[in-house]
Amino acid sequence: MKIEKANAGHLTNFEVLDFLRTRGAKTDPMGCLGAVAASECKVYEFLLKTPACNQTKESVSEFAKRCEGFKLTHAEKQNIINWRPSSVPDVFSMVEECEKRFSRDEQGATCKPDERAKELLKLVNEVLPPAPTEPEDEVMEDA
Repeated sequence: MKIEKANAGHLTNFEVLDFLRTRGAKTDPMGCLGAVAASECKVYEFLLKTPACNQTKESVSEFAKRCEGFKLTHAEKQNIINWRPSSVPDVFSMVEECEKRFSRDEQGATCKPDERAKELLKLVNEVLPPAPTEPEDEVMEDA
């Protein structure tokens, strides 16, 4: 393996999952032998339970382009892509100083931060595929 650019930046969960797929990671521990390290299989298994498992390069790129009007930092975009917020409180927890930064729209007009967060949620729902659902038996075990 050759390092092309050291410290090129942070990766989204989708990018890590995509990389592990190309390396041959599987959920079957016996199928992982030799192809990738056991730790990589564990990471792969975990990422299959996150929103990254349903994402595509196109959906991630489209979201990154279309959310420019929200003036999100790279880290905020990455968190939104990785965890796919589903409510206004989720957005407020992912965007630093959300109340202040979302008090103006793209044209600079005053608006309600909640409404701006709902616009971002609408974009998330339009562009990013839904998160995976938990199987019924796993939900019952957690209770």
